[in-house]
Amino acid sequence: MTDAPHHRAALEVDLQPHKPHSARFWNALLGGKDNYPADRELAEKMKLEFPATVDLARSTRSFLKRAVAHLVAEEGFRQFLDIGTGLPTADNTHEVAQRAAPEARIVYVDHDPIVLAHARALLTSTPEGETDYIDADLNDPDNVLTQAARTLDLNEPVVLMLMSVIGHVTDPRQAVALVQEYMSRLAPGSALVLCTTLASPEIDAANRSYADSGTQPYVASSAETMLGMADGLTIPAPGLGPISRWHPGADGPEADTQQWGYIAYKSG
Repeated sequence: MTDAPHHRAALEVDLQPHKPHSARFWNALLGGKDNYPADRELAEKMKLEFPATVDLARSTRSFLKRAVAHLVAEEGFRQFLDIGTGLPTADNTHEVAQRAAPEARIVYVDHDPIVLAHARALLTSTPEGETDYIDADLNDPDNVLTQAARTLDLNEPVVLMLMSVIGHVTDPRQAVALVQEYMSRLAPGSALVLCTTLASPEIDAANRSYADSGTQPYVASSAETMLGMADGLTIPAPGLGPISRWHPGADGPEADTQQWGYIAYKSG
């Protein structure tokens, strides 16, 4: 993004270019162009104070690509509900899924007018499949699932994608209950792809510095909290741990980071 908005949809909302923004910050970390100087300044500050920040962002994007490709090509999933999608960048969920299965259907969910302005302009589908973007809050599963049902058949398995978003639910008990609520309402055979940052003194300090910038706070999770989110689901090997270990590909796993997660399955 240049220093002036260039998508027509973006002109309909206040982009607050002088204030760091969560989605644009991650876009800057990933080397994207949909950000402003305030976002880049925060990204540079975080890289200096916590050099692992870039690795966290890149490992999340890499995990998304590997997980979606595996679930489509190896396990036959054709429906994805991606909540907290953030700004579109390279290899979004629908691009990875429809590359392997053009008929795949994907619903993106976010509750941010800045993301909405970009997503509606950039998230397109193959003719055989369908891609939709809905403006809804992660904390309102009734609304999310009602709107998602316009595109997805919720009587059939769905992959719920929660990629580095659940930390915005800052009460761990509420976060656990919310993920369990979503999975309880998806069909048997559905899957959960979840990653978030493992809590540690260094990570917690980084998140405090991040929140002090004025952007939306993010709280890291304990391993116990992450496992609680998958209560009643099956987490196959390698189990909960660094996301670099999940389906690493022919070149072997990337270096471990404190970005942890899993793919979990609801019994069919």
